[in-house]
Amino acid sequence: MKALVYNGPGHRSWHEVPDPVIQDPEDAIVRVDAVTICGTDLHILKGDVPTVEPGRILGHEAVGTILTVGSGVHGVQPGDRVLISCISACGRCEYCRQGRYGQCLGGGGWILGHLIDGTQAEMVRVPFADRSVHKLPDNVSNEAALLLADILPTSYEVGTLAGQVKPGDTVVIVGAGPIGLAAVTTSKLYSPSSVIVVDSASARQKAALDHGADLAFGPEDDLVETIKELTGGLGADVAIEAVGIPETFELCTKVIRPGGRVANVGVHGAPATLHLEDLWIKDVTITTGLVDTWTTPRLLSMLAAGRLSMPGLITHRFGLDEMQDAYDIFSRAGETGALKVALFGDESKDLEG
Repeated sequence: MKALVYNGPGHRSWHEVPDPVIQDPEDAIVRVDAVTICGTDLHILKGDVPTVEPGRILGHEAVGTILTVGSGVHGVQPGDRVLISCISACGRCEYCRQGRYGQCLGGGGWILGHLIDGTQAEMVRVPFADRSVHKLPDNVSNEAALLLADILPTSYEVGTLAGQVKPGDTVVIVGAGPIGLAAVTTSKLYSPSSVIVVDSASARQKAALDHGADLAFGPEDDLVETIKELTGGLGADVAIEAVGIPETFELCTKVIRPGGRVANVGVHGAPATLHLEDLWIKDVTITTGLVDTWTTPRLLSMLAAGRLSMPGLITHRFGLDEMQDAYDIFSRAGETGALKVALFGDESKDLEG
């Protein structure tokens, strides 16, 4: 099969590799029908995730069709159309028994495209298949389901839920990429009084407004004073960091009110300064986290019922063999206007672009 292979910082290639095979009774082999590229993949290519070794097939978000399963798999069977979660779960370790699958100690967690070969390929081996894939209802398209592999549960769990968004809150979301836009959508499930988005690109500011944000600003604006003026001098109740650079994290800690909550979602590859000389007295809560995907069934039910959607988020579509072109477009989002890209295999019935 062909796959997108990481060859060290700054280097990737699309070439033939051996087909995946069952290695454990709980494995499934899945034909990839639709796949996407994550900002985390770009962080890997920059060298920000040194645990990813050269030779690794990247990718952790996909929809596909089960081809074969190991003898220990009972919840899915060949022919089932499934969502492949970005998180795998052994289901037996201490963390899995708490529903904290991202911290799995039994060989799961974020492993696809990280510690084992991932989904940016024609086929993928998925460990712990009964707990790591989700059968899809007929009325949920491959394209819509792709958003549930990572960005929607990540924004919901690590952003909205960790930030404890409540009715009437003022929520500031720094970053209007796919995760930031998903945070707009999931925050609004809780009826905040105002959702304010900050991004340097005017196209992404517009996208934020199109996805339901009330206001959008650029970093050149005097954000701290502007947000204080909008909140009676108090500041934001919740600030969600959705970029992953020191400046955006520090901005979140500046716009938050006393007693507020900063939820860091972005993947950081460099140290950020924590200004405790200002924050220690303000009762501010700061959370970090890796998605656990325990909310994926909930989000899938909402999607199937028509209660959750993000129209317009996928801006570019490709065939699977156009992977290098898709990376080029996605990595230059500031020039190309790309938000989320989707790639479809020859067998996919979802070329609905």
